[in-house]
Amino acid sequence: MEDNRFNTHQFAATKDVKSAQEVLMMVYAAMREKGYDPINQIVGYLLSGDPTYITSYNNARYMILRIERDDLIEELVRFYVTNQKQ
Repeated sequence: MEDNRFNTHQFAATKDVKSAQEVLMMVYAAMREKGYDPINQIVGYLLSGDPTYITSYNNARYMILRIERDDLIEELVRFYVTNQKQ
């Protein structure tokens, strides 16, 4: 019988990272649910980098901090440009 204590094992972490789009929509919903103006609050966060613009309700602040701000802005620009009527 082989002793597995000395063999290298791989660890597969669960990937719970959401896309920028999913995070933005989740944060938007959390902000609305708490009675904030989600557009103003998200813009405030994107411009300043201050996470206190985002509510901690439903882990919204934690989730938005896991995505780089430039990735969030890129997602917003991509969505806007691709959804414009020519």
